[in-house]
Amino acid sequence: MNRTKIRLAVAALLVAWAAGAAIAQQPGRGKHHTLPATLDTVQWGWLDPKEPAKLTIDSGDTVSVETMMHSHDKIQPGMTMEQIVDLRKANPGGGPHSLTGPIYVNGAEPGDVLEIRILKIVPKPFGVNFNLPGKEFPTIGALASEMPEGYLKFFKLDLQKMETEFKPGITIDLKPFPGTLAVGIDPNDPSPRKGGLKDPMAPVSSLRPWKNGSNMDINELQAGSRIFFPVFLKGALIWTGDSHCRQGNGEVNLTALECSYKEIVLQPIVHKDMKLEWPRIETPTHWISTGFDEDLNKSMVNAVREAVNFLAEQTMVPLTRYEAYALVSMVGDCRVSQAVDVRKGVHCMIPKSVFTKK
Repeated sequence: MNRTKIRLAVAALLVAWAAGAAIAQQPGRGKHHTLPATLDTVQWGWLDPKEPAKLTIDSGDTVSVETMMHSHDKIQPGMTMEQIVDLRKANPGGGPHSLTGPIYVNGAEPGDVLEIRILKIVPKPFGVNFNLPGKEFPTIGALASEMPEGYLKFFKLDLQKMETEFKPGITIDLKPFPGTLAVGIDPNDPSPRKGGLKDPMAPVSSLRPWKNGSNMDINELQAGSRIFFPVFLKGALIWTGDSHCRQGNGEVNLTALECSYKEIVLQPIVHKDMKLEWPRIETPTHWISTGFDEDLNKSMVNAVREAVNFLAEQTMVPLTRYEAYALVSMVGDCRVSQAVDVRKGVHCMIPKSVFTKK
């Protein structure tokens, strides 16, 4: 078997991310569901584990989820920076994100792993990028203190060509992905709770990424990828929003090319034979580990440890932990996912192409 065929075989077969985990059977698509974005199905800025499920599905079912623009769709072409600032202040402690959900998955229990396959993304036809005025928000954005005035720009998206014009002479191709994809909250998440309560089941702001995913802003999470989450609450409770149509790693001015989706098609699959601490991602070309913390150095440590754990546990080519550590150092590409959401994110990409064993 030649090297190309081996790589394709590896990509097709490895659908589980844990030592000794059985290779999951490729499930057929079950029943298809649709979840529209309405004021009832979309929450603004908070993940509330007590929010009633908006849809109940089975493992292996698919669902087309519609998403809104930020702040319950209040950010629209023609608005001013002053209105953007007012919206930012209108939900103290919460994020700006509009989150469709939660979706309850039958059979998902705490301690399980929920795989979510992203099958398709269809954006709506406009996007926006802005930075808040540094004179009012001096810590939000990598250069906030150097950018005292706010900046706001709306974009018309060409969905036939999947591109947009930044300005004459600069064209950006669209690469949509969900900035926020989450399962129900981790009761041990050290994030502040809504109202300042210490109740571990009180709502958590959508600002901070964590073990349940949330505001990860990992731009590799495009159609054709899959992500694996540790499950913390019965039913898993899936949320998505903060929809992006393009983002550079770092998301340095605060926002990406923010947009919303006519539909993002998801297929959740419950795994009973896997254990995870942090979300892990698989794309057609890479395995990706994640790490989050308020300290960027600790985010890096978390992501590297997860990459080493994966390589030391996989069975394609057995590796000692020291060998795995060395391999991450030589071929792992560790990137700053974003640095503007209180908790910083790092993701480490391991190329599948290095596995060539016949």
